Amino acid sequence: MNKAFSNKLKEIILKNLSNEQFGVSELASEVGMSRSNLLRRIQKEESCSASQFIRKIRLEEATKILQAEDKTVSEVAFMVGFNSTSYFIKCFREHFGYPPGEMGRQPVEKEKHLEEEKKQPSKISKYAIWVSAIFIVLTVVLAILFTKDQTKQELEKSIAVLPFKNDSDDAGNVYVINGVMESILNNLQSLKGLKVISRTSVEKYRNTNLSIPEIAKELNVSYIVEGSGQKVGNQILLSVQLIEGERDNHLWSEQYNRQIEDIFQIQQEVAQEIAGSIQIAIGPDEQKRIQKKPTQNLVAYDYFLRGVEELNKETKEGLHKGIPLVRKAVEEDEQFALAHGVLAIAYYYRNLIEPGKQYTDSLIYFADKALLYDATLPQALTGKALYYMQVRNYEQAIEYLETALQYNPNSAIVINSLSDIYTNYVPDTEKYLEYALRGISLDIKSHDANTASYIYLHLSNALVQNGFVDEALISINQSLDYYPGNLFSEYVKAYILHAQNEDLNKTRELLIKALAKDSTRFDIMQEIGNICYYQRDWETAGKYFDQFLQIRGYLKSNAYSHKDLEMAYVYKQLGQHEKEQKLFNQFKSLMEQDQSVFQYLFKASYYAYLGEDDKAIKNLELFTQGDNIQLWVLLFTPIDPMIDSFKDKPEFINVMNQMESRFNHKRDRLKTKLEEEDLLQIIQAL
Repeated sequence: MNKAFSNKLKEIILKNLSNEQFGVSELASEVGMSRSNLLRRIQKEESCSASQFIRKIRLEEATKILQAEDKTVSEVAFMVGFNSTSYFIKCFREHFGYPPGEMGRQPVEKEKHLEEEKKQPSKISKYAIWVSAIFIVLTVVLAILFTKDQTKQELEKSIAVLPFKNDSDDAGNVYVINGVMESILNNLQSLKGLKVISRTSVEKYRNTNLSIPEIAKELNVSYIVEGSGQKVGNQILLSVQLIEGERDNHLWSEQYNRQIEDIFQIQQEVAQEIAGSIQIAIGPDEQKRIQKKPTQNLVAYDYFLRGVEELNKETKEGLHKGIPLVRKAVEEDEQFALAHGVLAIAYYYRNLIEPGKQYTDSLIYFADKALLYDATLPQALTGKALYYMQVRNYEQAIEYLETALQYNPNSAIVINSLSDIYTNYVPDTEKYLEYALRGISLDIKSHDANTASYIYLHLSNALVQNGFVDEALISINQSLDYYPGNLFSEYVKAYILHAQNEDLNKTRELLIKALAKDSTRFDIMQEIGNICYYQRDWETAGKYFDQFLQIRGYLKSNAYSHKDLEMAYVYKQLGQHEKEQKLFNQFKSLMEQDQSVFQYLFKASYYAYLGEDDKAIKNLELFTQGDNIQLWVLLFTPIDPMIDSFKDKPEFINVMNQMESRFNHKRDRLKTKLEEEDLLQIIQAL
């Protein structure tokens, strides 16, 4: 990077050093460049992102303060713009290779040692030398042990349990080995502080030729569990090993030759050995859950394993074969809570693939049975939550899902269900983003290319809504890599790029390009008309809206009904008052019924349309008091034609400033939280 330019950036960052909200957008504004140009220049010259460049300057300044001043690590963290001490320590260690606490002490200890040396008498007794020697040796040994232990602790606690191999010639026994593998997986999934990849994501590696380091890299995990075994008569032979993924280093292995009635004991021991080897603490409640036998009836357990083997195929045929087998398990043991919970979940999926939702009664029956016999069983809580999702009681569903997550922090079905609810039914962009990131970290490898493309599309939408524009661009590019023909992703990308450059002409050009690939896409027609609306190009907007409304009417759809007022405004400018009045009335009806987080935003638009400026500003202010402000509102409200009459009023400017401040505060708070949980690294690793 040009030295003068680099120094200028550094000077600006240092001037705003303690301002935790000073980020890339603020730096771009200070240096007089667009955000996108600044990002490109820093990336090109420094091979790092703009946020990483800012962080590097902050950390370098932190070292100077630690050396020169008597400040605590927490004080220094806040002085250099970190609002979280733990995150500051994490970043410092990653950048310099040691924690900040060591930095401040080193020079002081050295000076103290020199002073002590000057005071020492010329003759020292042999006893003193001997004691000093022992002290030094002990210090070195403890330092080595501490460093070794610390290094091990710093490894990310993430693991994948690969499908176990059946060593027997009898393929009919494979369900037993698969059942052991899944039980070990379930035990590990219940441990807090350990990320465990879902069963469906590792299934693709059952017959793989990839090496352990290659698998670990693909799944983004630190540890791999491999196993093989067979059932011979009443004996089970099992071999399990834990491997450090990156180095293919074997950390622990064990061979078991036990009676089949010891199968539960084996599963418990393996989970405990693995947790101990990677230094995951098992709490008393977790220990109790791991040690609890699902059933005392081995016949019931055999039926259960056979049924789960079929259900895990995740096909209609698998459901039809698996459900009767698991039902036999509960006939053998009425108090088999796990079997009841699995049946509840199975009936939920059966309702999804078969018409009429005829299995809702079975779903709630088995969910309640499971909870009766084990109120903390994750599968029981999940089954009850899925019932509430089916009857559209989403508040109750959330309550049960979040409780299930306490007992199984790695449940892909729970995390993905929460993501779905917070996206579509109880809008909450912050929670949507958090659960979408968690879901991808555990389960993305289990999906085909098209499904993965749409998952990344939703994730990019959640990211950009929350102000993570750079990360949203990475995610949307990943979506298009999986499925280049995904036009939803193509036009969302156009808006993400608009968030970077705020160039309406470029956004319009990209949307027209997307429509050219499929001229029937009425959603893209509406988006182009919408951009023309913001450009005050009424005639072109009207042409696209005409096409959109014609198709919407043919489909008898109410898609984009929240945009009816903007279309009415265009037809008002064109003098087409019949169309205008119809769309205005439709929007008014929507507004009067809406109870969502956007109700005040809709009312603000409505009063702006009527020319009642004060009421419009008042409702904007009410919307600003909420906690679900999206980036689009900040970008497009100031350029909306309907607010032209009051866009220069101090009251409106004040409201927009408040809105931007609340949005930035929430974004920064969310960013710190996601970074502390290493969730944003998921995107950066794509």
